[in-house]
Amino acid sequence: MIADRFERRLVDAILYGSVLAILVFFYIPIITLVVFSFTESRFLTYPIESYSTKWYFELIADKDFLPALGNSALLAVTTCILATALGTAGAIAWIRLQFRFKRVFQIISFAPLLFPQLLLGVVMLLWFSVLGNWLEFSPSLWTAAIGHIIYITPFALVIVAVQVVGFDDTLEDAARDLGASDIEVLKEVTLPLLWPGIMSAAIFAFLLSWGNFYLTYSLSGTARTLPTYVFSGIAVGSSPIYPALATLTFVPSLLLVGFADFYRRKLAKRKTV
Repeated sequence: MIADRFERRLVDAILYGSVLAILVFFYIPIITLVVFSFTESRFLTYPIESYSTKWYFELIADKDFLPALGNSALLAVTTCILATALGTAGAIAWIRLQFRFKRVFQIISFAPLLFPQLLLGVVMLLWFSVLGNWLEFSPSLWTAAIGHIIYITPFALVIVAVQVVGFDDTLEDAARDLGASDIEVLKEVTLPLLWPGIMSAAIFAFLLSWGNFYLTYSLSGTARTLPTYVFSGIAVGSSPIYPALATLTFVPSLLLVGFADFYRRKLAKRKTV
């Protein structure tokens, strides 16, 4: 009995210790960035002698910041909408439909995940260069959006597919028996029941696109987003303006994830009532 109790306590200590170590490993760099964003010094040195919020005002006053912010928002929203729509349609087809070459479709759907982002960006840049010479266009924010959609759609597909697997299709049959058309079944039954997965996929797609560097750097041409804005600035020299930017982008992302979890819990609670 004592040996069993000791074993359980040892396992609990290992599990809780592992969780604590992971949290420390992930959040110490983030906390460090937040702290350094309030330094008054021009250089990132420790210990910090005095604190100030001037770097946040310096960031907002930078003429390149707001255009980069707008480009990142446009790119992330476009990718979020299209990748989620394609991922949802692909998840329904992948799980529920039976057709020839379904296995080939599944393999092709996951193919972008097998490529490192840097390699995928270089390959797509070569492809767009050839196509651009033919159709007379150059890499821009829209070519970056295509690259993001190609890379992120499989993630959205997997997230929605998890929701589709647990979907009770007898509810659709019941709606059709009551006279609903296929469009009405899709709008009133299918999509509302899949909405938690769709919402999660949309948030995940937005965050993946928002912080993506490799594809954006390769495919955006002269257009700047926040990741490329940070990269071009750090190449010149470190500055507390970039920890300030990291703090400003981290907080909304954390709130977005928190909202997604709150919304998921709310829907789960509604289903149990």
